[in-house]
Amino acid sequence: MSLTILVFAKQVPDTANITGQAMKEDGTVNRGALPAIFNPEDLNALEMALELRDRFGGKVVVCTMGPPNATAILRRALYMGADETILVTDRRFAGADTLATSYTLACAARKYGAFDLVICGRQAIDGDTAQVGPQLAEKLGLPQITYVEQVLELADGKLTARCQIEGGHEVVRAPLPLAMTVVSSANSPRPMGARRLAAFKKAKTRSELLATHGGRDYEDANALAAEEDTMRRKGLWIHEWNADDLGAEPSRIGMAGSPTKVKQIESVVLVGGDSKDVPPTDEGIRSLVHELIEDHILS
Repeated sequence: MSLTILVFAKQVPDTANITGQAMKEDGTVNRGALPAIFNPEDLNALEMALELRDRFGGKVVVCTMGPPNATAILRRALYMGADETILVTDRRFAGADTLATSYTLACAARKYGAFDLVICGRQAIDGDTAQVGPQLAEKLGLPQITYVEQVLELADGKLTARCQIEGGHEVVRAPLPLAMTVVSSANSPRPMGARRLAAFKKAKTRSELLATHGGRDYEDANALAAEEDTMRRKGLWIHEWNADDLGAEPSRIGMAGSPTKVKQIESVVLVGGDSKDVPPTDEGIRSLVHELIEDHILS
């Protein structure tokens, strides 16, 4: 068996370092005010894809929707072992909520072509909605398995997975092609390989390739085509698709296709307050419980 696995990953603001400048006046996240990182559970999704590729053969294709600098996580995916990468980028995608995002990613999956598995992280840390994976499955008409911790079996065109549920787990089987979302307890993402880092650090999109020439057009179009061909053969080419490439409907992408708006972000800081010593006696415990009940902490 040989698998073609699409992994959808996201470059997210590091919410551990959120500040008062994290929101714009229009209710969208000011991503420029926060450092950008590879969404943690998308790394778990990538690791699961790589493990399946290593077991069954095939290839892992990582796709992200984001600004041009989102190529940073695509290069990291290559360093970890991905075979191919795609950047979906266009100013018209800006401000997308989960509905518009899942539509855009579905367009990208259809443009890519045939695949066996779509794998996403459970949720992104900048939204915590856990909606994009299931919405993507619905738009692609795929069966879905969510909260996957482990793939138990892949045979006869069906995949069996162990899934995390509240208070335990369940085992689910579904036919290929299908979509999965992966939780953080599924695995420990592998480190970047030193040899792959050296090999793929020069991977570029077409825009980045042109930027290395000062943004000027190649004097000879054949020279650009030849350099692109060389990079493709070496696995250094990051596909770059915009809204027109995807054939996306303008009314369904970006702000226009996003009924959800972020009103505000609140940073909750836990600080120390009053303290009280409780003697390790039956009377001390009874007194503590009584106070907690009076404060409506316990009922």
